[in-house]
Amino acid sequence: MSRTPTSEHAASDGPARPLALDRRALAPDLARGVMLLVIALAHAHLFTVFIGGPDKAPTVADRIATAGTVMFVDLRGYPMFAALFGYGLAQIHRRCREQGLAWPRIRRLLRRRGLWLVVFGLAHTVLLFPGDILAVYGLVALLLVGVLRLRDRTLVLLAVLWLPVAAAAHALVAADDAMTGGGMPRLPDGFVNELLFRLSLFSILGVMMFISTLVPFVIGVLAARHRLLDRPHEHLRLLRAVAFIGVPLAALGGLPLALDEAGVWAGASPGDVLVTTALHQVSGYAGGLGYAALIALAAVRPGHRQGPATTALAALGRRSMTFYLAQSVAWAVLFSSYTLDLPLTSPAVGAGVAVAVWLTTVLLAELMRRRDMRGPAEAALRRLTYGPSR
Repeated sequence: MSRTPTSEHAASDGPARPLALDRRALAPDLARGVMLLVIALAHAHLFTVFIGGPDKAPTVADRIATAGTVMFVDLRGYPMFAALFGYGLAQIHRRCREQGLAWPRIRRLLRRRGLWLVVFGLAHTVLLFPGDILAVYGLVALLLVGVLRLRDRTLVLLAVLWLPVAAAAHALVAADDAMTGGGMPRLPDGFVNELLFRLSLFSILGVMMFISTLVPFVIGVLAARHRLLDRPHEHLRLLRAVAFIGVPLAALGGLPLALDEAGVWAGASPGDVLVTTALHQVSGYAGGLGYAALIALAAVRPGHRQGPATTALAALGRRSMTFYLAQSVAWAVLFSSYTLDLPLTSPAVGAGVAVAVWLTTVLLAELMRRRDMRGPAEAALRRLTYGPSR
């Protein structure tokens, strides 16, 4: 593949135009809608740690919820979203080229989008949630936009070389926690204390998420280049292989850490944690990509006759940024010391809360679809990126 496509030489003086909603492919939006459930489960589980810490006497349901979260949610949903971010950025790049825009203009456009994502993300961190992904994705867009022009072979090599770096980083942090007895801090009381808590924790989590983003981001760019989610019917064999290998591999790779976290495998040494965490991280990439492929396969089935559930999930996916932020509003209302301050200490209860919050967002997204309402966060980002609509 040529590094600089010939269409990039045909510069255009016209404005860049975003994609109309009625031309969006089903699979990426469906994937975003489903993955918001995974994000909700991960965040709700995180709040059980923030609020109560490890339960000294967990029930069977709590052990199952903890093990299931480790095997199917933690570091599984995040790679999926990172891959979709890379996919979306590559789609914008391709559409701009098709409109005749030169690379310098495309680069400015994508960096402007990345800059505003950083702004949105920092506001999200300060006001609501310490594990923000928007600022991380924005930073990736600012620093790594040139990746969009690399050859396929170079993208694969980059992902392969960075994979052990990401796994080692997570493993070393986990092993250090095991040796020092550290771990996630507890959520303090008071608005100012919680604000400082979010900022300090994000300074750590943000670095780890950036390290974890590069591999799925690059794979997402590669997938978009070959239209895997836009045209899933043309890639059924590959999608089946990724789905039916990736998801079981993630479950098996997360099993040792799941047994440790659930209290079934007691007495794990720092060396054990080093191995199990690295295995958990690497298998999580397989799981995230497997989820994306599985959802793409599901999107092929309905054809042009979408059922109400598929339509509602796709509506949620089209407004994923809005409802990602809405989830954080829900957590702040439910768990902050200056709001309802609910005592969430059970992972099983946390999973139930996550499902309830996600179902609420599905219903709200469907109501917005019926009223032809865009997500306010998506509308703001689109306007800030492309300028006022013409």
